[in-house]
Amino acid sequence: MIKVEDLHRHFGGFRAVDGASLEIETGSITGLIGPNGAGKSTLFNVIAGVLPPTSGRVTMDGEDITGLPPHALFHKGLLRTFQLAHEFSSMTVRENLMMVPGGQTGETIWKTWFQRGRIDREEAALRQKADEVLDFLTISHVANEKAGNLSGGQKKLLELGRTMMVDAKVVFLDEVGAGVNRTLLGTIADAILRLNKERGYTFCVIEHDMDFIGKICDPVIVMAEGKVLAKGSAQDIMQNEDVIESYLGRGLKNKDMVSA
Repeated sequence: MIKVEDLHRHFGGFRAVDGASLEIETGSITGLIGPNGAGKSTLFNVIAGVLPPTSGRVTMDGEDITGLPPHALFHKGLLRTFQLAHEFSSMTVRENLMMVPGGQTGETIWKTWFQRGRIDREEAALRQKADEVLDFLTISHVANEKAGNLSGGQKKLLELGRTMMVDAKVVFLDEVGAGVNRTLLGTIADAILRLNKERGYTFCVIEHDMDFIGKICDPVIVMAEGKVLAKGSAQDIMQNEDVIESYLGRGLKNKDMVSA
C-alpha cells in the first residue's frame, strides 16, 4: 500500500531521515521502532504531508503522493495521529467525532439559513455514527464529557475514533502508548486489532513498548540514524544482534525492554 523509496529529510546539516526505504503492506499492522532521534516521527511527518521531503518518493497504491498536503492525503484515506493528542478540549467527545468528516452542509453560512432540514439529517447521521464508534471503542460512557477532561489513554482512543469517522485506509499512529496506563493500553491494542481484522485497516505504529509491539505488529521495522536497520517479526527483531547492539541491548541488560 505505502512504498517509501530513498527518502531524505534534512534540517540544515542534520539528516533526520537519511535514505530510508520501506514498504507497508495492505492489511498489515507494521511496527516502527528505534532509539530516540532515529527519525521515526520525521518519517511519519513526511509520509503524511506534514513536512516536505528533501528528496525521495512516497507512493500509495502505486500513486505518487510525495509532498501532498495532509488535507489531500486525508481525502485519500491516509491519516496520522500524534504522540500528544490534538483534541478540541472544550467540545464533547461526541462533538469531536462529529466534526471530522469534511464537506458538511452546515460549514457554509448561507446553507445554514436555507437548508436546515438537510443539515439536521446530516447531523443525525453523524451522531449515530459517532455513537457507533464510541461503542466500538468502549468509551460510550464519556460521550458527553468535555474532551479536555479525558485521561491520556481515553484521548488516544478518541484519536483512533476520529479515523473511524472517515473510514481510513491507512493510519499512522505515533506513540499511541505514551502516558497510557496498562489497562487502557490493552483496550487500544484490542481496538487496533479489531479495526485491522474486521474493517481492513492498515496501520503503521511507532511505539517504545515492545510488549505492545509484539502483541499487535507484524512485521516490525527498525530505524537508526535516519535509515532502516532491519525488518522482521517482533521475535526475530529482538534476536537480531545489530538491533540489540544499536537499540534493544540497553533495555535487555536492564531487564526493561525499551523505555520511552
